[in-house]
Amino acid sequence: MTSSAGAADPWAARLHVVSGKGGTGKTTVAAALALALASRGRRTLLVEVEGRQGIAQVFDTAPLPYEERRIAVAPGGGEVRALAVDAEAALLEYFEMFYKLGVAGRTLRKMGAIEFATTLAPGLRDVLLTGKVKETVSRTEHGRPVYDAVVLDAPPTGRLVTFLDVTRAMAELARTGPIHSQAEGVVELLHSDRTMVHLVTLMEDLPVTETLDAVRELRAADLRVGSVVVNRAREQWLPDRSVASAANGRIDAGRIRSGLATAGLDLPPEVIDGLVAETVEHAVRVAAEAAAEERLTRESAGILRLELPQLLGGVDLGGLYELAEHLCEQGVRR
Repeated sequence: MTSSAGAADPWAARLHVVSGKGGTGKTTVAAALALALASRGRRTLLVEVEGRQGIAQVFDTAPLPYEERRIAVAPGGGEVRALAVDAEAALLEYFEMFYKLGVAGRTLRKMGAIEFATTLAPGLRDVLLTGKVKETVSRTEHGRPVYDAVVLDAPPTGRLVTFLDVTRAMAELARTGPIHSQAEGVVELLHSDRTMVHLVTLMEDLPVTETLDAVRELRAADLRVGSVVVNRAREQWLPDRSVASAANGRIDAGRIRSGLATAGLDLPPEVIDGLVAETVEHAVRVAAEAAAEERLTRESAGILRLELPQLLGGVDLGGLYELAEHLCEQGVRR
């Protein structure tokens, strides 16, 4: 089990950043990963930073406030807590922590100064968000980490590296003081073996392209790729030898009809035509997925590959536990 950074075990990391092209199911995968890492009595924190309340939706619970709440019990007695980080609340917390400006900070919020500050320095918002994540990773109680692992449902791959690496620019901007120290601490965490980035993709051309682009950008930024998760993997009904001909429409409807008749199924012609059309559509998809699979395998050599099945009827809470079990079976555990 290896990663692009050469780490022997990506699951030994403390922070797991989950990203993917929009529509690939990155929030669902992040939730399943948090459950898997919490198995065997562990405690994980699942964090979101985009203000979408995606975690609340996948766990079918009320919108999350800016506080850590238990949202699930993991197999083996572990638990998953969740946190929706709000940039404004994080800034107020920052003022109180470093400048003891609790009341003044709330006054600044009423004046619109927080919006002004993040507009003046756009990177400050991401520093606040990643800084809060870093605090949850580093927090201890009675000499041991409060959380065995933190899973971050990060922005999509198109903005991922900017989001994760903005702290380096902020550290250079602020040469001294709390902002500098805060940014430096985040930089150290994100660019170490304690952080692994997991990229979620579908076995389709565009998601695979964006995933491979993200791998190159992460490596260039000295950020570790822990795994590529192929989500919603679907079964192949046709044998490999039949895919190419079926994808090109070369299907013997008469043979299908006789085969069904032999099995005692006498179907009308329009049903046979429908079955042929579905077979062609399936074969076209399988051929496209095979091409995407070959490219992903070739260009992401050395990166751990995980696979999650497409669940019939969509993903509900029971489905999350099923996906977490699939991840555990593939070696994901703290």
